[in-house]
This record gives sequence, C-alpha cells and structure tokens, in this order.
Amino acid sequence: MFIHMFSFRWKPGITEQQKQRVLDEVTALRTQIPGILDSAVGFNTSPRGQGYEFGGVMKFSNRAAYDAYNAHPVHQQLLTWLLPLIDPMEVDFEL
Repeated sequence: MFIHMFSFRWKPGITEQQKQRVLDEVTALRTQIPGILDSAVGFNTSPRGQGYEFGGVMKFSNRAAYDAYNAHPVHQQLLTWLLPLIDPMEVDFEL
C-alpha cells in the first residue's frame, strides 16, 4: 500500500470560487485516474494547521500505481492551474 498525503496553503488573493474548484477537481481525480484505491479531501478545520487550509489523502496499491497517477495527463493538467494558487506540502509513504 502506498499513501499520498497533501496540504495546501492558499496564496494571497485566492477566491472562494477557486478554492471550491480545487475541492471539486481534486475530488474528481478518483474517478478520472485509474489506480486510486481511495481518496478523501477537504478544508482543514484543525487549530494546529499552521496555515494549511486544505488537505487530502490518497491510497494506491503500490508506488508504481502512484507514479502512474502522478504522470497521468489529467493530474498534470490540474497542476498547470493549481500550482500557481498554492504553497503545497506532501507526505508519501509505504505501508
């Protein structure tokens, strides 16, 4: 099992509409990219979030499935408009 976790800090000027688009499109990845076994994303409610307002977790059967997800054209297209909006942090590990 391979776990991919991520959190985002929004860059200044990001609108609520843009935040909702992030939620909608990251949620939709599960149905658009083969290999994602499970995923959950949402807006952070922790008082210890250190400015990270959005996060998620994805499960893959192994590292190769994650690598295929990471290189998938749908994910790459998402990154083209998402990366300018966020300061990301990721944690990946194998179980």
